[in-house]
Amino acid sequence: MPTTAFSSINFSDITDFVVNEGHGVKGLSDVGLKTLPKQYIQPLTERITTSTIIVDDSIPIIDMSNWDNDSKIGENICDAAEKWGFFQIINHEIPLEVLDNVKAATYRFFKQSAEEKNKHSKDNSCTNNVRYGTSFTPQAEKALEWKDYLSLFYASDEEAADLWPSACRDEALDFLRNSDIVIKKLLKALMKGLNVNEIDQTKESLLMGSKRINLNYYPKCPNPELTVGVGRHSDVSTLTILLQDNIGGLYVKKLDSDAWVHVPPIDGAIVINVGDALQIMSNGKYKSIEHRVIANGNNNRISVPIFVNPNPNHLIGPLQEVIEKNGEKPIYKQVLYSDYVKHFFRKAHDGKETIDFAQIN
Repeated sequence: MPTTAFSSINFSDITDFVVNEGHGVKGLSDVGLKTLPKQYIQPLTERITTSTIIVDDSIPIIDMSNWDNDSKIGENICDAAEKWGFFQIINHEIPLEVLDNVKAATYRFFKQSAEEKNKHSKDNSCTNNVRYGTSFTPQAEKALEWKDYLSLFYASDEEAADLWPSACRDEALDFLRNSDIVIKKLLKALMKGLNVNEIDQTKESLLMGSKRINLNYYPKCPNPELTVGVGRHSDVSTLTILLQDNIGGLYVKKLDSDAWVHVPPIDGAIVINVGDALQIMSNGKYKSIEHRVIANGNNNRISVPIFVNPNPNHLIGPLQEVIEKNGEKPIYKQVLYSDYVKHFFRKAHDGKETIDFAQIN
């Protein structure tokens, strides 16, 4: 649709164009929109400003290359999970080709027509496990976020082969498979730091019983200073494994402060962050930290997170080993994980408020 044709559409029709017709914010960006629609203008309190950014600090970078022989690596992972909730890993053994391929597949999916992408929207998808959408929860948000996404819940290779979009299916599955050994190494170290010395089948299901991979697309934005790519939130996962491109724009809130730290792209690195489920299971020892993504006025940006989650049917709460080791009182109650996730997706991004749902008053 040319810019001239689009300029005649009333801003009240934008939600229909973006959400219902499936054009997404990529559609707005592609027509060369010069002014940010009012639906995307965030309150001042939600915009990131230079006065709240720390430029001389950064999240830890952990080299995984000597994992089997260096016990310090495990200690560094636990330390980062406690003090930052975020870290980057390098030399992690996921082939660079796998990372490059899934990035290319992300662009390939979003370059398709709105009609093609919209086959996977909430109203049209033949399964809840495949969902194309925009923003976060448009029906609950007062201001929309400048992002489109494809969310793929992994049930089995067979279901993925049948139902995941062919434009990105093989590459997304390849990234999922190759990340598995890294996820298990990270969880082994993190559990050791909680007095859990063996991850048996029950524990594995609790920690990583389900996985979801998202392909995120942040198109170039007019007036990026007025909106956000993703609002401030913490993830509901056990761990999130994030592949960034080279554009940058992810910011992490520094623990016990109101300041934000940029997570610079490092070629071949993977960003790891603790999710709410692990904060709850560790009884608050490991921190699930607020993060957000700024909009960009010059470049399109993509990212590919893998959310490693408990099995939806599991109760999550402080692990018995944590309580026994330190004689702690639990600060979180036992919550059905599927209930926790539903609570998160019912509302707009709101920082760390979701975890109040699990807190013992």
